[in-house]
This record gives sequence, C-alpha cells and structure tokens, in this order.
Amino acid sequence: MASPPDLFDADLLALRRRRAARLGPEDVLHEVVAADVEERLATVNRRFTAPAVVGPRAARWAALLGLPEARVVPDAAVLDLAPGAHDLVVHALALHWANDPVGQLVQARRALRPDGLLLAALYGGETLAELRAALAEAEVETLGGLSPRVAPMGEIRDLGALLQRAGLALPVADSRRYDLSYPDALALMRDLRAMGETNVLDGRLRRPTPRALLARAAAIYAARFGGPDGRVRATFEVIFLTGWAPAPGQPKPLRPGSAAARLAEALGAAEQSAGEAAGPSQRGPA
Repeated sequence: MASPPDLFDADLLALRRRRAARLGPEDVLHEVVAADVEERLATVNRRFTAPAVVGPRAARWAALLGLPEARVVPDAAVLDLAPGAHDLVVHALALHWANDPVGQLVQARRALRPDGLLLAALYGGETLAELRAALAEAEVETLGGLSPRVAPMGEIRDLGALLQRAGLALPVADSRRYDLSYPDALALMRDLRAMGETNVLDGRLRRPTPRALLARAAAIYAARFGGPDGRVRATFEVIFLTGWAPAPGQPKPLRPGSAAARLAEALGAAEQSAGEAAGPSQRGPA
C-alpha cells in the first residue's frame, strides 16, 4: 500500500527555520510555554538524570528548563535518540509540523527507559483562528476562492489518542490558551516569520501572495479582532501530551465494572435504572 502524501514540505520548513535563525531569536512564546512545561515537571516527584529535548530550538529549551545536560535533538523524521537511553524526553513545540506525529511519539517512547516520561507541547486547533478567518474572507473577496494558508492543527481528543497509539502508559492531554496582542495583523505575520512558523503546506499556492490580499486581511482582522487600544489579539492554543514508558510497577486503570462502591452511594443519591423515567423535579423547562 502506498504511503499517504506528506502534508508539509520538510525542505521548505528547514529553509524557513534557517531564515528565522538569521532574523534573530523570537522566544516570547517559547519562553512562556517552556515555563509551563517546567512547572509540570516540578510536580513530578522525580529527578531526571538522562533527559533529551527534541525540536528546532532544543538547546534554548534545555536552558529554559534548567536541563543543561540534556541531549538536544532536531525534530527530523528520524530522531537521533538511542533506544532506552533517556528517563525524560521533551518534544518542544515542533510536533505540529510532523508528517508522521505517531512515528515521532513512537521513537520518543523507544528512547525512554521503563517508567520514563514523555512530555510534548504543540499548537492545537484554536491557534491563529483569527488570522485564519481574516485570510479566508480576504482571499474570497480579492481572488474569488480559497487556498490553504494556515496549517490545520490537531484537536485535543485526537492528539491524546496518539499517546495510546504510540504505546505510552497513563496518557494525559490538556491544553492552555495564550492570548497575545500585536499592533496589527502584519506585525503578527512578521512575528510568525521570525519564529519559523509560516506556511509550509505541501498543497500551498506556489506564487507570491498579492499585497492587496494582505492589506484586506489586515483590515478585516482589525475590524473583527481589534481592541479599544487599536491592537489586535491572536490566539495560540498549546496542547500538552504526557505519557510514560510502560513499566511493571505502574498503576493500572481499573477494568469497567470493577468498582467496589456505587457512584450513587458516594453522592448520597437515589439510584435509577437506565429505563426508569425521571420524576417531574428532574425535568428541564417545558
């Protein structure tokens, strides 16, 4: 069976990241997300002695997380991680660009020692919702159609399922929303360019974006998402994925139906069968 086509152009992504590095580090969002990851690691009652950090800014993240001894690894299709070499792997704001995100998680799991921790941070579905809407409306007005301009981002439920597919135990997925403000939409686009987070979809249009489209998108953005101070907001949703390499001594989820007490008893409520009609006091308004 043929492999599905790649969603992202890996060569263009590497080129855009090199350009971003020349523009200088744009670390504001990376810094706040890394601080969240550091806080999560602090709640784990464990000292990690063999960490690894994966991502285009892995060295920066290792410094922000206080892990100067961490192995820093680019987020290539094949991760430069030895099997069973690490007790912690942090995948740092890069998994959303992976053509094979499950493969990335599987490789990270293989690199973990038994009961080692994987913690991944990546952008989720609400990210750049405002820019997506403004560009779509402007493109329809100016060009009479739509083209892929902002990469699709995963939803938390789907991304959480990837942890189980990768063979990780005790999987947890949660998200946090970061609201940033910019002078205008064009400033946001410049910021994305400096972060190396611009359009590298393989199905993108292969011609320059007309200035009229960008100007119209900026006007729509300001009208719909501007504040009283004249600035515009931009949403970044970051999803955090946490899972552990399987180990014999880990807690196991209970089998359905194996609870020793009934939920109704714990709540002090009367128990009803599934087919029993609710009384008048349990109805909603007519």
